Amino acid sequence: MGIGMIVLLVIVVVIVAVIIGIYNKLVALRNRFKNAFAQIDVQLKRRYDLIPNLVETAKGYMKHESETLEAVIAARNQASAASSTVAADPGNATAMQGLLGAESALTGAMGKMMLTVERYPDLKANQTMSQLMEELTSTENKISFARQAYNDSVMMYNTTRETFPNVMFAGAMGFMAATLFEITEAVEREAVKVAF
Repeated sequence: MGIGMIVLLVIVVVIVAVIIGIYNKLVALRNRFKNAFAQIDVQLKRRYDLIPNLVETAKGYMKHESETLEAVIAARNQASAASSTVAADPGNATAMQGLLGAESALTGAMGKMMLTVERYPDLKANQTMSQLMEELTSTENKISFARQAYNDSVMMYNTTRETFPNVMFAGAMGFMAATLFEITEAVEREAVKVAF
């Protein structure tokens, strides 16, 4: 074997090692952001479980507000279905956009319900409703923290994916850009007002 052949073999081994390193790093980062979404998913499911209890508690007091309560349940069901779709593949940008839209609709419906609750002093004084609202507020805070962790993981993954030399291989190896869990609607940026 000549020196040229040894040099060529060393170059090939180095290139293969670099590609394997890039692949392994991207896999680790993708798994990290998928795990981060799983943490969001846990909190979203908790919220989706609380909402029907809130609606049931409110029904007895808000007999003339059935349209508002039905809108909340419909938005909750859409958001829950969208969350399940994203949980199956957090890297799917289309599914993530669907979840963001469904979450926006749910936030709007919940906001309308909270405004309606304000008109019912007996409901505001109800112990069960107070406890459910406290749990919902706590869950919303946990969702915010989980979103931040997810977005940090996505940013790290996308940055690694887009830097040189990773960018030359990432797409070919099936590593597509991940979507941030961003608040895009103005109504979502406003905190739900809970006053008891």
